Amino acid sequence: MRYLRHLKKQQISGKTCLLRVDFNIENERETFRLYSSLPTIKFLLARSAKVVLISHRGRPLKHGLIQTKHRLTQKNFSLKIVVPFLEKKLQRKVIFLPDFDFKKIENLIEHSPPRSVFLLENLRFLEGEKNNDLNLGKRLAGLGDFYVNDAFSVSHRKKASVTQLPKYLPACAGLLLENEISNLDRILKSGDRPLVIILGGAKASDKIGVIENFLPKAEAILLGGVVANTFLKARGLNIGKSAFDAKSLKLAKKLLHSKKIILPVDFVSQNKSILDIGSLTEGLFEERLKSARTIFWNGPMGFFEQEKFARGSNAIAKFIVSGHAFSVIGGGETTQLIHQLKLEKKIGFLSTGGGAMLEYLSGKKLPGIEALK
Repeated sequence: MRYLRHLKKQQISGKTCLLRVDFNIENERETFRLYSSLPTIKFLLARSAKVVLISHRGRPLKHGLIQTKHRLTQKNFSLKIVVPFLEKKLQRKVIFLPDFDFKKIENLIEHSPPRSVFLLENLRFLEGEKNNDLNLGKRLAGLGDFYVNDAFSVSHRKKASVTQLPKYLPACAGLLLENEISNLDRILKSGDRPLVIILGGAKASDKIGVIENFLPKAEAILLGGVVANTFLKARGLNIGKSAFDAKSLKLAKKLLHSKKIILPVDFVSQNKSILDIGSLTEGLFEERLKSARTIFWNGPMGFFEQEKFARGSNAIAKFIVSGHAFSVIGGGETTQLIHQLKLEKKIGFLSTGGGAMLEYLSGKKLPGIEALK
């Protein structure tokens, strides 16, 4: 696979880069993914490229759009929200392109000086993005000279801007995408042992593949949240009204034979529902983590949004950063927790990926990465 950092200045200077980023944020306070995109943007600008940022935000087609001549709008999903952040951090004007008038945009880019930055409106305003339309990929390609994918978090999706666009332009992986692959490969292939995997959160089905892939490699797989509830249910234990993933019960039952899978031994409950791990489980998990040299964590241990059910997740986070293991943490809720605790600088690598990260660690090939090969 070709990487952006290998391109020489003369291959970039004066040319227009179509840079696929992930600006899928709910509000202006969500800046983790925005900050993560800056190194690649700055790399391109330092080499006198023009940069056209393309991204999605939310699922606007579900909510209906207002259409004018060339403009599809849904205020709550516009990417215009990120312009002030970009202008402040890049210290230059960012030209927002609200219309999908491709001829007009091509002309504007052509007559702009090097180091100009453009931001195209939310790609998901267009049906073709969602439907992985080849024609949209071709139309987008007409805006640039080369393509860079720096959106690891959507690279598991077959979308026009991820898998079709690179068919028409020289394509490579950006600095963030390369960093994601490098750190996840460290977990998959060359991490120091012992390796401990921690999985929690609301979706058990997303984590089953990771468990299967890591059973031969990891020394322990610690489970919390709905993932743990599903395995407890599969074991035949009474979990009351606790949430579990019925579709994953059969697979969970098959995996329970492994002594590497460690389930909670006590809980914090409310209204007959398990909402956090208990103090004995905290101790049990910490004992396993104490000897770890590599740790991967995705998914909180309970309903951490409420403080009284956040103790287990907080304890795991603080224990990870107090040790000497190399840690990789990812997933929206887990990264949110790390930011709330202000521990992001003490983590080995904080991934921007959720579903993409889990699929990659399950051993699956991601369409967005394969498109660059």
